[in-house]
Amino acid sequence: MQMQVVTLFPDMVNAVAEFGVVGRAVDRGILSVGYQDPRDYTADVHRTVDDRPYGGGPGMVMKFEPAVAAIQAAREAMPAGSPVICMTPQGRVFDQAVATRLSGLPGIILLAGRYEGIDERVIESEVDEELSLGDFVLSGGEIAAMAVIDAVARLLSGVLGDESSAEQDSFAEGLLDYPHYTRPEEIEGQRVPEVLLSGDHGRIATWRMKEALGRTFVRRPDLVALLDLNDEQRKLLDEYLDENELDKPAN
Repeated sequence: MQMQVVTLFPDMVNAVAEFGVVGRAVDRGILSVGYQDPRDYTADVHRTVDDRPYGGGPGMVMKFEPAVAAIQAAREAMPAGSPVICMTPQGRVFDQAVATRLSGLPGIILLAGRYEGIDERVIESEVDEELSLGDFVLSGGEIAAMAVIDAVARLLSGVLGDESSAEQDSFAEGLLDYPHYTRPEEIEGQRVPEVLLSGDHGRIATWRMKEALGRTFVRRPDLVALLDLNDEQRKLLDEYLDENELDKPAN
């Protein structure tokens, strides 16, 4: 898979491609991560990429010409049909379903804005999709783009040591992850749940599903509301709520 980031801070993109899961994907030739800097497509000695907003107001706005030129250069370096995705608080929320969809594409171009924003005509003429990490504001789109790169990279075949790891991550089935434990068995009076020491894989799988359902119900009830739970899952959720003396959902 190929990714290009249109950014005024290419060193940030280079950094994410050097470490962890993304770095492993790059080293294995599964993923390539590059960038286009709008400053490289300016015509003035100051390499100007921003200007004052029409209508007044604080801050500066990224200019149309260098941004579009950088996007077009990214398109030329990418497989045909690679979408241009702008990272913006105004986009739809990036989630695991979006990450999974993007991981099936041959390439994506991520547009990282700065200043007060990007000239709207760039969005209208060049951008295929807008994504947001949530209802908060960052200083620029690079960190959001890095999050997308990492989330997508770990879903690519051959990146993780165990292919089932991505399948068991939080949100993979619309649920939060179950609790994890490692050695020692007991520390400061806290013990690993007995079922995890039993060696009974069926019981362990059932316990993990119950914990994932219960955690999601308590911490993210909005996610549970989106799920069509089967009878077994409803039973496990009821057991979790009974065991923890929590109110059951209204039918």
